[in-house]
Amino acid sequence: MTRVYEDFKLNFGDPDDWTLNTVLRHHVAEQPDAPFLITPEEGLEWTYAEILGSAERIAGALTKSGAEYGDRLIIMAANSSRLVRSWFAAGVGGLVEVPINTNYEGEFLRHQVATVQARWAVIDDAFAQRFVAIAEHARGIEQFWVIDTGGGAEAVDLLRRNGWAAALWDELEDGPVLELPSPKPQDLGAIFFTSGTTGPSKGVAMPHSQLYFFAQIVVCLTRLTPADRYLTTTPLFHGNAQFMAVYPALVAGASAVVRPKFSASRWIDHVRDSGVTVTNFVGVMMDFAWKQPPRPDDLDNKLRAVYAAPTASSIVEDFKKRYGIEAFVDAFGLTETCAPIMSPYGMPRPDGAAGLQNADWFDIRLVDPETDREVPVGEIGELVVRPKFPGTCSNGYYGMPEKTVEAWRNLWFHTGDALRMDSDGWFYFVDRYKDALRRRGENISSYEVEQAVLGHPAVTECAVIGVPADVEAGEDEVLAAIVASEPVEPAEILDWCKGRIPEFAIPRFVRFVDALPKTPSEKVRKAALREDGITSDTFDRQEKVHGLPR
Repeated sequence: MTRVYEDFKLNFGDPDDWTLNTVLRHHVAEQPDAPFLITPEEGLEWTYAEILGSAERIAGALTKSGAEYGDRLIIMAANSSRLVRSWFAAGVGGLVEVPINTNYEGEFLRHQVATVQARWAVIDDAFAQRFVAIAEHARGIEQFWVIDTGGGAEAVDLLRRNGWAAALWDELEDGPVLELPSPKPQDLGAIFFTSGTTGPSKGVAMPHSQLYFFAQIVVCLTRLTPADRYLTTTPLFHGNAQFMAVYPALVAGASAVVRPKFSASRWIDHVRDSGVTVTNFVGVMMDFAWKQPPRPDDLDNKLRAVYAAPTASSIVEDFKKRYGIEAFVDAFGLTETCAPIMSPYGMPRPDGAAGLQNADWFDIRLVDPETDREVPVGEIGELVVRPKFPGTCSNGYYGMPEKTVEAWRNLWFHTGDALRMDSDGWFYFVDRYKDALRRRGENISSYEVEQAVLGHPAVTECAVIGVPADVEAGEDEVLAAIVASEPVEPAEILDWCKGRIPEFAIPRFVRFVDALPKTPSEKVRKAALREDGITSDTFDRQEKVHGLPR
């Protein structure tokens, strides 16, 4: 019998309560003095009541300045309590939060500003010049509030000289407590932009209900309770930190520990110092932490659960023993759809499995991407998703109706991700369809090859692409671009792969690079690697005889 995820429960059973405003006010009524936000670098700790009070004053200041229900509020800032309080002010005051990647500038920034047509902006002082550089496209912004990180006065002056109203962010904290509108679950709560690896980034229009539901998924995955402290070290302009870390802590009535950035060498210190019980890893963070030298006090921590997407199955059991972790959990989803695939807490799962279908809330299928017809169990297909309850998926792409229609063709959201399902109901991520390879009749997952190469102690990053084969019907050859922490021979990498992945998937080409090309949101730009192709410094493991590989 095919298994499904059966541990999903709602902390707030009435869908009319699925807003940040309602959830925050509930906990203020129940536990006003409980700690909610902890920012160790600032030496600050905020109770639920204090966070609400701050959010109400900031929302009052925004409203007094002319902000209206549904206005977009750009937030472009490094992790801090002021960022969180600005985000919560938008949630309490009925504004639409638009977090912008702090690496964005030029065309990337112009596109997002022009797309959302925001009237208000909260930014770190370091980013004022970037808006000046795109001034003709940002005139719709009526006022900036500048977070002072050392150059606040200068940034305010620069913005004013270029025609904008601007003030230091601290003035928002002096706002009046007004009677504010109560956001409705179905109304737009945030616009999160995709990374745009193959074209302009798309703004995912997320209603308040979806933001809540995404957080609720993480509460269920990690069994989060008011006794927990959830650490996030990823940027708050990403959903991973917002609706998959801080917001879940809010839903559960727990505490959120927010630090500026991830440090592999200090990760366990950050866990220990703040009494963290739950945290998450994204991408290679788990591998980076694992490769730190073991310490005698690694077990001296309160860490109970880790949400790792993806979970590195080859090291997970040793990782749990080293740090005394009870459970690793995983899920698979997108900003557009929440996570319809979830792994049950503490349940053994096959290596590489992301989880089981949350069948009570989502329909999912694996289909042929050309025909949309469902593929047989065990075969690779594109994941398509359809919600069973309104408000649990996005409203589409903001200002891009043609992209919305394209993604939701045949009334299913098309993820572009290749997965397979086994006979027990476990789902496995294989690749992005555009990144999949085929070598001499065999399908190859670039993701699985990357995971194998990343297991080598000297490898810190790896991206695998297909390059044109030089034999008839060869389809692709496999190239691995590698960032290494120390000198290592290509042959050693290839030997490492033997026995870890099939022979046909072992890279033919290896190239060492100082850094992988990435988007401003830190996703690898594989298109750039494909454009470079086989360079003069690329190692080829096959000698050629009469033009054919031996």
